[in-house]
Amino acid sequence: MPNDSLAFAQQVLDAQPFNQLVEAQLTAFEDGHATLELTVEERHRQQFGLVHGGVLSYLADNVLTFACGTVLGPSVVTGGFTISYLQGAREGILRASATVQHHNSRLAAATAEIVLHEPDGSERLCAIAQGSVLSTSKNPD
Repeated sequence: MPNDSLAFAQQVLDAQPFNQLVEAQLTAFEDGHATLELTVEERHRQQFGLVHGGVLSYLADNVLTFACGTVLGPSVVTGGFTISYLQGAREGILRASATVQHHNSRLAAATAEIVLHEPDGSERLCAIAQGSVLSTSKNPD
């Protein structure tokens, strides 16, 4: 990976119109691993004050795909993913981290954890996910 790969990956994320609403940031993008962070705001919550499951799914989908993109290249799409919600999140910073578990030239599989870092310094595991990502490149490296 080139030294500027995190900056390039953040540009890709910033180009997603939906991310302009959510405002997640990539904080790690390296061989087989990616991390996204999101500061919880009112707009991320559902009617009971918890972060909406769609926001957690968005983080899972993107972090899995970015992690797999580190081994497959920049032209990838999500093949599918599953998510299990474990605990609710209200305020703090959500950190979604994914690690590639297996890959070949066309497909990668990864696992992810979404952890809430609360203002008091405590942490809670909010969700886990696993997924597959497909290369759309005609000539993958």
